[in-house]
Amino acid sequence: MPDNQDMLRYVPPKRLRLAGIIAAGVAALIIVVGIITRVTADRSVAAWTDTNALPVVSVINLGQAGKAGDLTLPGNVQAYNSAPIYARVSGYLKKWYVDIGAKVKAGQLLAEIDIPDQDQQLAQARADLNTAIANQKLSAQTAKRWNALAKSNAAAPQDVDEKNADLAAKTAAVASAQANVARLRDLTEFEHLTAPFDGTVTSRSVDVGSLVTVGTGTPGATPLFTVSDTTKLRIYVNVPQNYSAMIAPGMTAKFTVPEYPGETFTAALAANAEAVDPTTGTVLVQLRADNAQGKLKPGDYAQVRFDLPATANAIRLPASALIFNDDGTAVAVVGPGNRVSVKPVTILRDYGTSVEIASGVTRQDRVIDNPPDALKPGDEVRVAKS
Repeated sequence: MPDNQDMLRYVPPKRLRLAGIIAAGVAALIIVVGIITRVTADRSVAAWTDTNALPVVSVINLGQAGKAGDLTLPGNVQAYNSAPIYARVSGYLKKWYVDIGAKVKAGQLLAEIDIPDQDQQLAQARADLNTAIANQKLSAQTAKRWNALAKSNAAAPQDVDEKNADLAAKTAAVASAQANVARLRDLTEFEHLTAPFDGTVTSRSVDVGSLVTVGTGTPGATPLFTVSDTTKLRIYVNVPQNYSAMIAPGMTAKFTVPEYPGETFTAALAANAEAVDPTTGTVLVQLRADNAQGKLKPGDYAQVRFDLPATANAIRLPASALIFNDDGTAVAVVGPGNRVSVKPVTILRDYGTSVEIASGVTRQDRVIDNPPDALKPGDEVRVAKS
């Protein structure tokens, strides 16, 4: 019986036992490593989730403004000299010699006006002058005789004085008649309409046989002709008050006109009104442009572009960085710990796509571009790499 029990008792070999222990240890190690890996992965996922939950923002490098920017304004092109020609006397247009677009020289005849009544008045004035001269001559002879008689005491002094006074009156009548003749002669010269300077005829409003009346200064009066000097042009621009200090003598501007797309012309600043129009809040400036080629025309609409100088220590921001709220205009800034703060700013000048800041930020601030609407002061953000 003992022999059978010894036979049933199994004692494993030492090598097999060692292999079992090693296998158990490996299994335990795998379990421990798996648990550690899972915990580490969970923590990594949590950290990644927390990191990516932060808003990603881009910041602006606040460099000094080297140039204030381009200021584009509408302009009104006018001839350097333009003279509307009105009738100085009334009559009928006898003949015209030039039409619109004609090049004329100073003193060139434009048209003639027929004024027969004016000619008759001149003839009558000349006759009155001749009569006055004849009366003066007779009075002069009479006064001469009476003065001779006065020397021999043969005439009363009273009579001599009367004759001399009559001569003075007749002399004054001659001067008056001469002035009347000269006036009518000058008016007769206005029968001929002439060009006041070299230029181009830009308008004609009469034809042969038209009744011409004196029209200068009459409301709504239309000039018979308009002569314009288009070799040089004036361009008038209304500059907003905010930019008026930047418009300095000697500066130039570029401008374009619709009829020449893509072509740019140059004009120089000629005058500045140095006064703000209270109704528009603008300052009128005048530019001068050469038009020797005759491309530009008076009355053109122009887009004038000024290259404005930089303001000292100016800070420029894109308009996309601005925040508009109930308290006014502000910007979002990334502060210590990547926490957001909102700073009110004052805009000095607005250039459309960018603005010039007068106060509120410094060059050391990291201003957020395109700040999200949900961003609040104190929020933590992640700054995107440049």
